Amino acid sequence: MTSRLEMIMAIEMLSYSQLGERLNCSPEAARALVRRLRLPRQKANDGKALVSVDLSEISHKPMPTRSPTDHHSVTASLKASIEALQSGLAKLDASVACHRSDFERERDRFEQLMVDLLRATLDAQSAKEAVARLEGDLKALQSRPWWRRW
Repeated sequence: MTSRLEMIMAIEMLSYSQLGERLNCSPEAARALVRRLRLPRQKANDGKALVSVDLSEISHKPMPTRSPTDHHSVTASLKASIEALQSGLAKLDASVACHRSDFERERDRFEQLMVDLLRATLDAQSAKEAVARLEGDLKALQSRPWWRRW
C-alpha cells in the first residue's frame, strides 16, 4: 500500500509555466513536451491547463540557448551563401544566353535544310513522272511496226 501511495505522491498537477520552470525550459517547450509524451491534461478552475506529470519519469534535457553573436555568424554565412548563389546564377544566365543563340542558329539551319529537302523531293518526284511518261512513249513507239516509225 505504501508503494501505491508513493506512486500517487510522485504525480503532480502543474501548469505549463510551472512545468517549464521545473524543467528549465520555456512554457511553450513544456507544452510541446506534454503533447509529445501524450501526458494527461485537464482544465483548472481559472481556465489554465494542468498536466498530470511524474517528474522522475521525464528525462528532458533542454536545448542549449544560442547567443546573439551566434545569430550574426549564421546570418553572415547565409548571406555569403546567397551571394555565391547569385553570382553562380549570373554565370548560368550568361551560359543560357549563349546556348539560346546556338539553338536559334541551329533551328534556322534546320529550317533551311528542310526547305532544301522538300525541294529536292519535289524535283525527284517530277523527274520520276517524266521518266515514266517517256518510258510510256518509248514503249508506244517500239510497239509500232518499223515502217510506221518512219
